[in-house]
Amino acid sequence: MCNLLRDTISEVPVAVQLPATHSPELHQAGLARRGLSGFLVSGLLTSLLGALLPAWGHHVQTNFIQIGSYFLFQGLGLLAGNIIASYVLRRKGIGFGLSLGSSVGVAGLLILAFFTLPVFFPLRLLGLFLLGSAAAFLNMGVFHAISSAYLLDPASTTNLAGVLYGLGCFLSALIVSGTFYAYSVMGTTLLIALMPATAAIFYARCRFPNDPEHDQPTWKQVLADFRSPAAVLFALFLFFQFGNEWALAGWLPLFLTLRLGISPATSLLLLAVYWIALLFGRLVAQWLLPRISHGKLLVGSVISPLFAVLILSTTKNLFGATVGVLLAGTGFSVIYPLVVEKIGARFPYFHPGFFNGIFSVAALGGLLAPASIGMFAYFFGISAVMFLPLLGTFMVFVLLLLLLLEARMAGKPGDESL
Repeated sequence: MCNLLRDTISEVPVAVQLPATHSPELHQAGLARRGLSGFLVSGLLTSLLGALLPAWGHHVQTNFIQIGSYFLFQGLGLLAGNIIASYVLRRKGIGFGLSLGSSVGVAGLLILAFFTLPVFFPLRLLGLFLLGSAAAFLNMGVFHAISSAYLLDPASTTNLAGVLYGLGCFLSALIVSGTFYAYSVMGTTLLIALMPATAAIFYARCRFPNDPEHDQPTWKQVLADFRSPAAVLFALFLFFQFGNEWALAGWLPLFLTLRLGISPATSLLLLAVYWIALLFGRLVAQWLLPRISHGKLLVGSVISPLFAVLILSTTKNLFGATVGVLLAGTGFSVIYPLVVEKIGARFPYFHPGFFNGIFSVAALGGLLAPASIGMFAYFFGISAVMFLPLLGTFMVFVLLLLLLLEARMAGKPGDESL
């Protein structure tokens, strides 16, 4: 585990094809790629709660309100972390912010490791709050760190960032599944803590480039972008889309165990299958983008999760659950690269605060959706877990139509592909 982050950092390819010259811009981009691994750690920390729920015994003691509060406090930590991270990064620099965020993640994991009993419920909330704050620090730090690489090759940089984030989510489910019967909850959580601990040391010793000031807009321009219909629609689109993805991911192991009687370890393995379907689906989407109409891809990515939710709601065996999980993962996977590409076309400059703001709105939706499911499940039972993704998919479809309409009316460069 300790070497995994080092290997990822050292073997991550540069997001552009570097010529033989050694210009300052290429040197800055080479330094910037070091920050991309922060998305690996962020994905690991953000997705871990869904994998830990069966390990905490919530498939036996189904306190749905309590489970919802877990996700809620992690979301509150994300909000608080964004406020504090902005202050820290301005004064202490990117490396310090990334190292501090990783250290906060280690602190949260240590709390979750040593206070595993239900009687320590308030301390669990504190640990999850710290995990949310750590993810916020890492996300904001990465967006600042990769600015040089993004300016040289936006598509490759965002694609690699999404792959690393998805890989972190996949690892959290895979590690908990693989150690479910071998290690205690404390042992598993301490094992996972090695990754952010390694990252904290690595980032503390790294030098990152400063943001390229000549390409940065004023904050007045950034705020104007957030007030534009395009930016608002993008943010809402990602809010509901991430909400769909994470509502399913956060509750999938419990849903499969309680409704189908699947063992917790197997349900966690299916969660890992879900994350890997999302990951490979996004890689395939990159290959399909120049070959298939973007509008058709988006419509297909909305229809596929609808079938997935219906299958998961009605299946009674492991095969049906596996098919539903694969359909959901591949269907959801197309949204991210398409929408990020459209953001880049409508907002050609790169401003870390603007991109982090939209990503934070999406991540918040990804935590509020599973928190809301706790209330639905409390009143209507575990079958209600599939209700919110179903409703969210319809919202995504409506926002998709509004996005296409706004793009056609605006007639901006880059919109013709939709």
